[in-house]
Amino acid sequence: MEWCISEEFVPLMLVVSGPEKYKLVASLVQAAEMLTVGWPIDDGDEYLIAIRACRDAIRGEIPADDARAALIRAADEAGMSVITAVH
Repeated sequence: MEWCISEEFVPLMLVVSGPEKYKLVASLVQAAEMLTVGWPIDDGDEYLIAIRACRDAIRGEIPADDARAALIRAADEAGMSVITAVH
């Protein structure tokens, strides 16, 4: 299996609760880590889709942009704000 650690992932910032109010997500690996460690809900439909999308993107099976979009939808589902940069 070939792992895709592409830099095609456009960074975004998640607004979370707790002492660290902002979490920068700048890669597929960071997106997967964010979803699996400390995500506020773990049973939402968009959450499960985002987990699969990150796994598939890391494996190079889908574009990084698809995983990023899934992460944004999961954040919305969890009530988290997302700050994105426009290129």
